[in-house]
Amino acid sequence: MDIEQFRKSGRQMVDYIADYYENIRNRPVIHNVSAGYLAPQLPDSAPEDPEDWQEIFKDIERVIMPGVSHWRSPRFHGYYAAGGSFPSLLADMLCDAIGCIGFSWTASPACTELEMVTTDWLAKMLGLPAHFRHSSSGQGGGVIQTTACEAVFLCLLAARKNIIHKMKAADPDTQEGDITSRLIAYTSDEAHSSVNRAGILAGIRMRKLATDDDFRLRGKTFQQAIDEDKRNGDIPFYLCATLGTTGTCAFDDLKELGPICEREGVWLHVDAAYAGSAFACPEFRHYLDGVEYAETFSVNPHKWMLCNFDLSVMWIRNRDLLVDAFRVDSVIYPDHKEQGIVCDYRHWQIPLARRFRALKLWFVLRSYGVKGIQAHIRRDVALAKQLDGLLKADGRFEMPAPTVMGLVCIRLKGSNDLTESLFEDLISKGKIFVATSHANKDGRDVNFIRVAMVAENVTPEDVRMTYEAIRQSADCVMRNASSSGRKRKAENGTTVQNGTC
Repeated sequence: MDIEQFRKSGRQMVDYIADYYENIRNRPVIHNVSAGYLAPQLPDSAPEDPEDWQEIFKDIERVIMPGVSHWRSPRFHGYYAAGGSFPSLLADMLCDAIGCIGFSWTASPACTELEMVTTDWLAKMLGLPAHFRHSSSGQGGGVIQTTACEAVFLCLLAARKNIIHKMKAADPDTQEGDITSRLIAYTSDEAHSSVNRAGILAGIRMRKLATDDDFRLRGKTFQQAIDEDKRNGDIPFYLCATLGTTGTCAFDDLKELGPICEREGVWLHVDAAYAGSAFACPEFRHYLDGVEYAETFSVNPHKWMLCNFDLSVMWIRNRDLLVDAFRVDSVIYPDHKEQGIVCDYRHWQIPLARRFRALKLWFVLRSYGVKGIQAHIRRDVALAKQLDGLLKADGRFEMPAPTVMGLVCIRLKGSNDLTESLFEDLISKGKIFVATSHANKDGRDVNFIRVAMVAENVTPEDVRMTYEAIRQSADCVMRNASSSGRKRKAENGTTVQNGTC
């Protein structure tokens, strides 16, 4: 493909993407294929000779789209918000065109410096402490990682390196293996599974602590765990607190947890992957109270801030703790005279190579502005509360967790079986797509359905359609449950037919 062919094909692809967005409501919300559907439609081997672009283009609809779950559909309510916007798409095009591998300032000064500027912009926009900014007088700063999962793991490794250094400084004869075997980290039983995975990868015990009735980790529980582990000779050193948990969008109490971390010498990492974007709105910043105690903080603009995947921003109070943990110098990647003025981000991450991700954050923040981002967040919260109100008015549903952001957690009153049947019926009909979760509520394990505002194009009418889909499935489930009950009670031999959904 030469430049002129690229111009023509590029316009064709942009038109295709625009049509895809414009007509997304006409597509099924979820795929309708079986596992292994793709391979039989493709050759066994890559082509020996070049293929014409138009033949490749035709296979997008023939081969790819049947197996796509359409996260951009306003009826896709699974998981969490999937960020995306046209400015972000354009930025990724430019990023790929430039093709720089920004491991150091010298490798691409704009890549490094724009990342420093935009992470500072975002820290200010979210109301984070000044010590997290590159422009502050301290050693803080932000860096763009791929995901919040990577940020959790990275911070755990840095915290491990830091505590080992401190303990060996206090007692040089202590063996590193003896220290590591006694280290213990903490998180809540509502934290994302990646926190537990980070512990596995780092070879660290990750202790899950029980949350309160609102699914929050509280200070008393944390302190009791620390005291118990210290009595057993263990070394508490890391806590991953969550602002906006995956299951219920709950907020751990940083006001209580933070002072304990400071007193006990525990590294506090705050995972705000989803809900962190909401702190652009002042009315949600009370959830941030206590963040001044955090050593590190991460948020995913690729979830709720209109940036396409992948873009996760992580801030650290003292960059030296990160650099010291991961710095590996090389002959072909030497230091430069600008060292100390700007970052060499290769020391801030696990990979060496890095994309020019700051472009899409820059494009989005400039295209929408702070007010546009705030309007986007508030619209999703209003839509979630609209659905919450419709379901509460119905009378058959209960909410195991309050609707405070863009997530509605619902279950049919009664047994878990009813909610499981509701979920299965919703998925089988395919009018909307939702996800399920479970949590301990009032001493019992309850299943519930998570309905998230995912796409940017959801409207109040879409929410009413989502409610109607849930209501109709609930009608079927309750009708079947009622007829099954009558059948069990029948003693005269008459068969009562179950309803069908």
